[in-house]
Amino acid sequence: MAGVDGMPTIYPTILYEDARAAIRTLTQGLGFTEEAVYEGGDGKVLHAELSCGNGRVMIGSKGHEGVFAKAMADAGPSGVYVVVDEVDEHHARAVEHGVEILMPPTDQDYGSRDFMARDAEGNVWTFGTYAPGSAG
Repeated sequence: MAGVDGMPTIYPTILYEDARAAIRTLTQGLGFTEEAVYEGGDGKVLHAELSCGNGRVMIGSKGHEGVFAKAMADAGPSGVYVVVDEVDEHHARAVEHGVEILMPPTDQDYGSRDFMARDAEGNVWTFGTYAPGSAG
């Protein structure tokens, strides 16, 4: 199964009580780029897409109607892994923006260098050099 024009085929989707605050944390503190934000009549984020490298995450607000919203209503925090080239620089940016750091940049036994952060709603974000599926 291949993505369209090399685009990823898996997109983590996370719903937040305060999606606007999550977008600020992810863009300002964790280096994501805001690609699209769609709001409802109430001003809440219905759907947003943020990118980092060639990956994307979809963000939305809790409390809307629909099958997905109902299925996710009581969902706990999620964990997302993001491949980055410059772990230490990425970490420094997160610290500068007050992001909670769970693990500073650490060299792993399997060759990756990672750091781990938690957003304001409890989701755990790991940034590292290991690229799943890559050779060697």
